[in-house]
Amino acid sequence: MNAATPFLDTLQIPAEFQDCFDRQRAAYLENPEPDRDKRVADLNQLARLLKENREALVAAINQDYGNRCEFETLFAEFFVVLETIKDSTKNLRKWMKPQRRHIDIMLYPGASNRVIPQPLGVVGVIVPWNFPLNLSFCPLAAIFAAGNRAMVKMSENSRHLAQLLVQISPRYFSEDKLKFFEDGGGRGPAFSSIPFDHLLFTGSGATGRAVMANAARNLTPVTLELGGKAPAIVGPDFSIRQAAERIMWVKMFNAGQICTNIDYVFLPEGSTDEFSQHCKRLFAERFPDMNGGDYTSIIDQRSYDRLLHTLEDARAKGATLVDLGQGQTPNAALRKFSPHLVLNPTPDMLVSQREIFGPILPVRTYRDKAEVASYINGHDRPLAIYPFTHDKELQQFYISRVMSGGVSVNEALLHVAQHDLPFGGVGPSGMGHYHGREGFNTFSKLRPVFYQGRFSAIQMLFQPPYANKALKIMNLMIRFKG
Repeated sequence: MNAATPFLDTLQIPAEFQDCFDRQRAAYLENPEPDRDKRVADLNQLARLLKENREALVAAINQDYGNRCEFETLFAEFFVVLETIKDSTKNLRKWMKPQRRHIDIMLYPGASNRVIPQPLGVVGVIVPWNFPLNLSFCPLAAIFAAGNRAMVKMSENSRHLAQLLVQISPRYFSEDKLKFFEDGGGRGPAFSSIPFDHLLFTGSGATGRAVMANAARNLTPVTLELGGKAPAIVGPDFSIRQAAERIMWVKMFNAGQICTNIDYVFLPEGSTDEFSQHCKRLFAERFPDMNGGDYTSIIDQRSYDRLLHTLEDARAKGATLVDLGQGQTPNAALRKFSPHLVLNPTPDMLVSQREIFGPILPVRTYRDKAEVASYINGHDRPLAIYPFTHDKELQQFYISRVMSGGVSVNEALLHVAQHDLPFGGVGPSGMGHYHGREGFNTFSKLRPVFYQGRFSAIQMLFQPPYANKALKIMNLMIRFKG
């Protein structure tokens, strides 16, 4: 082993992965830069696949969850994706246009600079289970807009959806353009070891580290969309009732199983009881039967048991638990989990240490804004922060003093749905961006090209001996740069 290449054993890549990658790479080399019409056609095919198979796709996601609220699937998985595709189609001509860049005056006359966005080639996408259509098709919109080909590995918890996509996608795309793969059999590490031209992973930080290590074997660039403990901060001027309404909406959406969800909330000291009462009322009004179709199940038994253990750990270590279900009996067979507030959480509790990814909301109190900023900054940078305040100076304080992947002010989550805003984390919550133009740029090579004119003025400097004319010109140029 060469001293310059010290690390990992080579993983065996399954034949179906390797064969598909080889076909897609060959197709890319044969047609490396599809024109706008071809890219628009590919985007339209993505939309057709969703629209023409809507009922089957909704049913497959519901089957994977045990129960997935149909409205949540239609909003987060269909509406948002179709809007993303529409936005990409609308803006593609502008995104594809070469950019003119400044030319150094010493290179005149006739020279010019351009930045030309060109396809990278074959992009790998590793998709989590919580929004499996959104987190595969939104990236695909950017990948296809940039003119690439894609291999997509679904989650082991999206088995029915993955099987359906494997079955129906060949009706819309040749396999040298797009192919879906089921998970299972420990094939994830092998997938991330394929020498893609770019790899997008969405999931946990622990798995993200492993994906990045595997990609490093091939120096494959990665975009990592991870998670973390995203806080909401309710300012002293903001209505507790209104804060509860907005926080409860996002915390109950998909039963809290969202990487950008509120993981804990900071309330002004003395407002905990009022907040708790509003949360109880809101859950009773919105989910009078948590076993009905509007309240989504926890994805699998392991996650359900983890949430139960998290609550018991908090109870055993002295926290006060507030069951928002107020006497409802959740159906354990359907993995319906009654939402809880955790009051007075301490640092040694699991609820303070791990991303919750479920309908549990720790509640902290504070006296001043510096205390809040200090606490958040003392932990990993989150994927999002959510300040609730109408005070412009206070809004700016949190935006300036607390770094995160993104921000929604006086709301939670909705910055992710804005097509013209980049989406991505920072530090332990991820790296890189996609959505909109940033997604197009991420999956493109922004290739700098210098064009020399008919006459090359710079050649006057490249003619030894330098001691005469060239050195005098160089000294003059350096003097004027000062």
